[in-house]
Amino acid sequence: MAILLDGKKLAQKLKSEILEKSVVMKSAGNTPALAVILCGDDPASAVYVRNKRKDCEECGFDSLEYKLPADYGEEKLLALVESLNQDPKVHGILVQLPLPRGYDETRIIHAISPAKDVDAFHPFNVGKIMIGEPGFLPCTPAGVMLLLEEYGIDPAGKECLVIGRSNIVGKPMAMLLLRKNGTVTIAHSKTMDLASKCREADILIAAVGKAKLIKADMIKPGAVVIDVGMNRDENGKLCGDVDFAECEKVASYITPVPGGVGPMTRAVLMKNTLQAAEESQRNL
Repeated sequence: MAILLDGKKLAQKLKSEILEKSVVMKSAGNTPALAVILCGDDPASAVYVRNKRKDCEECGFDSLEYKLPADYGEEKLLALVESLNQDPKVHGILVQLPLPRGYDETRIIHAISPAKDVDAFHPFNVGKIMIGEPGFLPCTPAGVMLLLEEYGIDPAGKECLVIGRSNIVGKPMAMLLLRKNGTVTIAHSKTMDLASKCREADILIAAVGKAKLIKADMIKPGAVVIDVGMNRDENGKLCGDVDFAECEKVASYITPVPGGVGPMTRAVLMKNTLQAAEESQRNL
């Protein structure tokens, strides 16, 4: 039976550490602040924003929310982003995706100052990840790396398979594993014989958004299995990309859904916001 990688427990520990540092900053007159822009009425996005507000409270941050109607308009949204870029009391800016139809998401993400891009989506920050320079790390991949570190799982020399090639998870995940000297393969929708690739992996990371895609017979015995997926099964129950009930019998370590990668993603967002606030303080 696999050992559970408890993201909820580690995220709480990280947020406690962040709170200690933010209290010190607040006493010096520089409270970390995260601005979140929610455009439209997507129910899932609204839940994410509520969770981020709760995380900010737990970390002693100021949480600024901008709830905009779907027809707010791209130019007005860009103007709001620029005003937040210029506000010294705002350290992190997050535009909740997806945006309503008609908005150019790329243009809006690129408008966020790289110094306040706590999601690490801006090309400037993505480039730093690629060449290994210090900077913000994308929240989900960085959360996975922190989980591996917490449980003493070293990717060095291991066969690491990342299933999914998104700009948000798959590609940066591969880069962070490579930084730690993993031997990395990226699989995707055009990969031939995915099952055989999976069976070679010492560390398998599934990030495709297909419920229970990964089955026990696809797992190398003793592999570490990280499930980034967040889906609903046939009964409407939350599940990941990995068939947990099957795969936990074969893996050595596995993340649950929920309670694995999700809490870590949110904790890293807080970590990045604190980092932005600390950098702002150094530049005063």
